[in-house]
Amino acid sequence: MTATDEISIDPVLERVNTGIEAFDDLVMGGLPRGRTTIVGGTPGSGKTVFATQFLAHGITGLNEAGVFVTFEESPTEIEVNMASFGWDIRGWRAADKLVFVDASPRDQDQVVVGDFDLAGLLTRILHASRSAGAKRIVLDSVTQLFDHFVAEQTAVRRELLRIATALKKEGLTVLMTAERNSEYGEISRHRIEEFVADNVVILRNALDRERRRRTIEVLKMRGSRHVEGEVPITLVAEQGIVAVPLSSLRLEQQSSTKRVTSGNSELDKMCSGGFFRDSVTLVSGATGTGKTLLVTNFLAGGVAAGERALLVGYEESRGQLFRNARSWGVDFEAMEADGRLKVVCLYPEAQSLPDHLLMIRELVAEFKPDRMAIDSLSALERIAPETGFREFLISVTSFIKKREIAGLCTATNKSLVGGQSASEQHISTLTDSIILLRYIQQEEFMHRGMMVLKMRGSEHDKQIRRFTIDSGGMHLGKPFDSAPDVFGDSAVDNTST
Repeated sequence: MTATDEISIDPVLERVNTGIEAFDDLVMGGLPRGRTTIVGGTPGSGKTVFATQFLAHGITGLNEAGVFVTFEESPTEIEVNMASFGWDIRGWRAADKLVFVDASPRDQDQVVVGDFDLAGLLTRILHASRSAGAKRIVLDSVTQLFDHFVAEQTAVRRELLRIATALKKEGLTVLMTAERNSEYGEISRHRIEEFVADNVVILRNALDRERRRRTIEVLKMRGSRHVEGEVPITLVAEQGIVAVPLSSLRLEQQSSTKRVTSGNSELDKMCSGGFFRDSVTLVSGATGTGKTLLVTNFLAGGVAAGERALLVGYEESRGQLFRNARSWGVDFEAMEADGRLKVVCLYPEAQSLPDHLLMIRELVAEFKPDRMAIDSLSALERIAPETGFREFLISVTSFIKKREIAGLCTATNKSLVGGQSASEQHISTLTDSIILLRYIQQEEFMHRGMMVLKMRGSEHDKQIRRFTIDSGGMHLGKPFDSAPDVFGDSAVDNTST
């Protein structure tokens, strides 16, 4: 989803777009114009990036000049640190589109403990704003004021309120950043939000299972509706912060009745003619049961039908996938050379789950596939906490369906016989079809069995079919005579002779 579609605009307050993809959806179109927003977060959570992106979008997207009041880093340091996001801060300063008010500490500065006021600072800020014709202003970070004037906390609050009030009277949309001591403690270290903020946004970079998970939460939006709860975010080079909202994803996908081949004619018969065009199918099984072979058949079947196919692999390299495909009589090299297939392989640990999602979106936008496969979801599961993994699954399945792409994902069971993968548990309600591949023991023989467990909106074969794998691919045979347990922890068929 982009920031330009599906936005519900609040009819009362004029909105200021932040330029942060999908965040504006969370706040009904943007931050309210002429109000003060506190962006709180622990060190490294992305507060300065958020603030700079807010100004950058105003300058580049809406021709609105901005003022950056820095209490922490020098303007030169901010220029350098933000360069990786593609923001030409130096050029904007030269064009008077961005004005810095440098209130950062100097080496010779001392901590102030006596009487003071910030009238001089306010005068500098107002002069900068009026000379530039600014519409937006950032104060980063106001926590430094409190740390500098250690014995005058009450006075700092009074002075900060005076500054915020004066800036609002100027019609400026104000964004202040503030430090937090913990991810889920007080909103800000000095409780700034209690006396100065109309709106509060929290950035988190929480550690869970040795993995960081970045999120954004709109905690308060005075006089306005907003989406509640944490939403995953990521930092993208040449772009800045990108939010990945789940609650604004709507179940409005079209439901096609068109069937597409699975790449295996016998499986197509089991599915009453193939998969639906805009459906997502989960293939679940233990290692070696034939999941990657089904993926290969799925892709090859699409290419043979004149479609474009995309494979995102997380368990095997391109070389392994191409070699395996050749052994089953499928030439991935020729398909790629013909422009009908694109194969992308990388380790799950190479980036965060939101980054994987954005990569998939970009691949789809660039390659425009008619069908795509992800092999496997279980590999992604190990790099994220349960909440983050489920958020990823919701996002990726919604994305595939909305673009009417035929999707196929695999999940690996931990046990060789029977069992259920955690991926399967998470995604089973999100997919339209589920195909189980299982090892089934009959006395001293181990067989392979396939079952179409679920196919939303369609009749399907409910029998457990034997299948074999050889150099010609997958061959479906007759159903098992008895009914082996392919769902539980044991798949031993004790009823058969």
